[in-house]
Amino acid sequence: MNPQKIFDYTEESQVERIARKSKDSPFMIVGILGLIGVCGYGAYKFKHRGKMSTSVFLMQLRVAAQGTVVAALTVGVAYSLSQRFLHKEVKKE
Repeated sequence: MNPQKIFDYTEESQVERIARKSKDSPFMIVGILGLIGVCGYGAYKFKHRGKMSTSVFLMQLRVAAQGTVVAALTVGVAYSLSQRFLHKEVKKE
């Protein structure tokens, strides 16, 4: 009995994987960039937080970062659904 390959696993680099994922769902990349932006802004503002405790600042930063990612993915899903159901192409015969 000759075992057959069920899945074709190809080795792909990290750059190729990110390029493939960005073509499949570009709003995921937007969400990740938003997350990095919010975290960078939070790291910059950490010094100037005033009398706010560190735990409260980090909790607010976490909520802002998660909100950014969820918003980007929600916009992506809404765009995908609108393209699929509202803007259907009429098939020409």
